[in-house]
Amino acid sequence: MTAGNDTVLELLPMVFAAPNAALARAEEVLDTGPPPLHASVAHQVIGIWQRDWGDMRLALDHLRRARSLAARADCAEREADVLATLGVALVHAGRTRQGLAAFERGVERGTGHTRARVLYRRAYSWWVLGHHREALDDVRRAIPVLRQEDDVIWTARALTLRATVHLALGAVDRADADFTAAEALWDTTGQEHDKADAVESRGLAAFRSGNVPAALRLLDEAEERYAKLGTPTFMLSIRRCEVLMAAGLAPEALAEADAAIAVLDGIGGQSTRKAELLLAAARSARLAGDPGTAIARAALAVRLFAGQRRTWWEAHARLVLIEARVAAGRGSGRLVAEAVRVAERLSGFGAPAAPEAWLLAGRIALALQWTADAERYLAVAARGRHSGPPLARVTGWAARALWARAAGSGRGVLEACRRGLDVLDDHRTTLGASELRARATAQGAELAALAQEVSLERGGPRQLLVWSERWRATVLSAPPTRPPADPALLSGLTAYREIAARAESARMDGKPVPTLEREQRRLEREVRSRTLHIRGGSPGGTGRFDVGRLLERLGDGRLVELAVLDGRVQVLLCGGGRVRRFAGGLLAEAEREAEHVQAGLRRLAHPGAEGRLPVVEAAGRRLEALLLGEAAGRLGPGPVVVVPPARLHRVPWALLPSLRERVLSVSPSAGSWVRARETEPPPGGRHVLVRGPGLASGGAEVPEVADRYGRPTVLEHADARVPRVLEELDGAALAHIAAHGVFRADSPLFSSLRMADGPLIVHDFERLARSPYRIILSSCDTARLASVGADELLGLVTALLPLGTAGVVASSAPVNDDAVVTLMLALHKGLSTGQSLAESLRDARASLPDDALHQATGWAFTAFGAA
Repeated sequence: MTAGNDTVLELLPMVFAAPNAALARAEEVLDTGPPPLHASVAHQVIGIWQRDWGDMRLALDHLRRARSLAARADCAEREADVLATLGVALVHAGRTRQGLAAFERGVERGTGHTRARVLYRRAYSWWVLGHHREALDDVRRAIPVLRQEDDVIWTARALTLRATVHLALGAVDRADADFTAAEALWDTTGQEHDKADAVESRGLAAFRSGNVPAALRLLDEAEERYAKLGTPTFMLSIRRCEVLMAAGLAPEALAEADAAIAVLDGIGGQSTRKAELLLAAARSARLAGDPGTAIARAALAVRLFAGQRRTWWEAHARLVLIEARVAAGRGSGRLVAEAVRVAERLSGFGAPAAPEAWLLAGRIALALQWTADAERYLAVAARGRHSGPPLARVTGWAARALWARAAGSGRGVLEACRRGLDVLDDHRTTLGASELRARATAQGAELAALAQEVSLERGGPRQLLVWSERWRATVLSAPPTRPPADPALLSGLTAYREIAARAESARMDGKPVPTLEREQRRLEREVRSRTLHIRGGSPGGTGRFDVGRLLERLGDGRLVELAVLDGRVQVLLCGGGRVRRFAGGLLAEAEREAEHVQAGLRRLAHPGAEGRLPVVEAAGRRLEALLLGEAAGRLGPGPVVVVPPARLHRVPWALLPSLRERVLSVSPSAGSWVRARETEPPPGGRHVLVRGPGLASGGAEVPEVADRYGRPTVLEHADARVPRVLEELDGAALAHIAAHGVFRADSPLFSSLRMADGPLIVHDFERLARSPYRIILSSCDTARLASVGADELLGLVTALLPLGTAGVVASSAPVNDDAVVTLMLALHKGLSTGQSLAESLRDARASLPDDALHQATGWAFTAFGAA
């Protein structure tokens, strides 16, 4: 390369357009023995590369050489520019005093255009340090000069920085205007790294405005751009953690933060970024229910921020540290004082997190019965309930509800809870993916619990039922939103299915499959990412739950809704024109018994385990006492619908003595049962029977069931491929699928049924325009679900209910294939005479041989819904 001034200086913008190429060319320049001015530029380029993507010690060494060489060349403008780069590096290394001193010297040495660039970089460092007012002052001084010099690249950087500072101060509209102006400028340049940064910043802006799907999509796009440049993405990881936490994906956020910290430590990277990642990890761990990890990460972040003189950041880390200590049961008067100090500091900074800190102080004070202090702190926190992003407004309404609770105003509590949950309702409808909508309900769990407590204390059973329903199974109230056709998603699903099928085939042959499993996990991440990007419809809640409508629809039947308050089951018995309440047992004890029952059913699925039958039946009696109490004797003669909390979804309800011989169905909520009851079957009455590969019984019931229905569509062997199966299932009146079922506790929406060409997963069902009116899943574990959010369930059954399915029969445990054939034939005998699924399942159980294997098989299957 030539060594002319212009050519060498081109390396500086190149380091953010093509970082690795700029690094290589800078090293070539140094190999030629260049004059001091050119050598200064080359060392500065290497220093920038090492500062942002490599070893901070090497960065500081190169930048100090660059400054020395600039001084030797007697070029004040060059020295000022290097001093600014060095200042940023020193701040990122945690040497704040030295960094600010370098900026002072840079401002003194530079003039005009150069000084404006120095001011921009000092503004950036002020932002890193959390000094937002100083950052705005410097960037506002820089922008007019940069524009006057027609410096497109640096003007775009300055606008992006100003937008980012506006976001930190909660000024979303101002930030959006600056991001839009910066993006227009970036489109005229070849600065690929800066363009990726602009996309990342737009993702942050989308998140701050409450658009979580757009934020995830933009951050994923930014990551793809960075990957093409081969540069690490520590700031992106921090921002993604923030979005993942808001989406209810705290464990994933913690994993991302910890992975980024490990990479950063491995390269000796920026101390400032490590502190920020530790803070993200601490917040994630706290939200994931791991206070010990949160305390450890937050304490280290506090020490690092304090050493770096980053008081804004230190205050945020102290807030998380106090929250984690409270979660670990360490509430004390000292913590109240600490929370108040943090709240005052955050308020002084104008930080959006200030209401959260005041709310925390109020919570601790309430727990200590310092009512007057608590009311004062909560009143401050409640001021944010009318403005800001949705989750910030929810914080305000939570404070208002607690304030009303402390003041003894039950009406005030219920009104604040209603308003806060309304905000979350609107927020949830912007989320297209059912997973995100389900997890988002966790944000309203406290409000729902407060309202239920007040209803239990001051209202009647009917009011408690209304509030129990208010935040239960809300994800089932509307189908997931998805684009009519997403080629990338369809392609990803096809590739996933092919790889999964190859992996399964290799496992059956006893071959190792680590490469296939890695590719399967990669494709899972890709499919899931595409679904999380989908934005929901316009805000606006669905119809409110109507107790009168429920009682009317029940007729002579009964609905038993189990609410959980303070760890104890409350039984709400609905029917006969009224709602009655009975006391149940402890939820934790019921969960333990349910696990014992599940273990027993797994054993009974195999011949030779008859000795376990009395043990399982005894556990069923204990479960009935814990879950139904005195209500067990008040069920009347008619059908019974059970609405359990999400944590009890695996209870085999037909095992309970008072339910064993009844027409019994289960529903995630009373509201979803009413919707299922009012769902009309599709015209035409098509029947579809599907037989997947590899069943021990060969799906032997399918040919006999086919004979019972005349001319149904039968898909088996090569015809039982996912695209064809989905095509036939869409809008069917009845579907029967005999296939191996796999429940994925780690990723419930990848739970599957094995077809000829690979797994049919929950994401596939969500693409149906209308799922079958009735569907029978003659498979193991198809009724297993994952409990997420406040009281939501994710899995195969809950994917079908909002898509038009009014009734499902599925199993919550492994079952014996041969015994299933007998049960299914008896079930279809009842259906063919016009019975409902619940009626047919009751009669089918009664007709089974009186041995342990068949009895356990009958108990494992449950009728869901109302068809």
